[in-house]
Amino acid sequence: MTAVIRQWPKADAVEQYEAWLSKIVPLAQQFTGHRGVNVIRPHGASDAYTIVLHFDTTANLRKWFDSEPRQRLVERIRPLLRDDEDIDVRTGLEFWFAPPTGGKHARPYKQFLVTLSVIFPLTIIVPWLLQPLFEWLPMLATPGIRHLLIATAIVAVVTYLVMPHYTRLISRWLYS
Repeated sequence: MTAVIRQWPKADAVEQYEAWLSKIVPLAQQFTGHRGVNVIRPHGASDAYTIVLHFDTTANLRKWFDSEPRQRLVERIRPLLRDDEDIDVRTGLEFWFAPPTGGKHARPYKQFLVTLSVIFPLTIIVPWLLQPLFEWLPMLATPGIRHLLIATAIVAVVTYLVMPHYTRLISRWLYS
């Protein structure tokens, strides 16, 4: 479960906003189901801060959003924002290709190329890395179980390790 929160601090309040971030980010990390947070600071023509928040379930994400500590901190920063925060909750893979600033979306052929460039090498590397496990526990090498373990490992690596960083790294090309 991923929430993308966009906020626009007033020009004269950026320093206070940064101090606020240093309080709210560690607080979110203490909540059950928290799986990470990325703060994308303004770049290019955008002056939006984008906070990408990952939780394990919708219920745990909702607990964080509805929590008294978060509500209190959001109320404290609200006067320093130019506009209301924009919150977009995403449950699937579409998050990988959503522009962080709400701008132009990635073209389908670029999404295809990015996904292929990530998945293809993993279909070679992951089975090779898991081979010792299959040799050590032959019952895991049964075709159905073997493929399930490989697919699970690839999806986990793509979802949690590669795509969040890779799409940010190539964002200029991806969204042009």
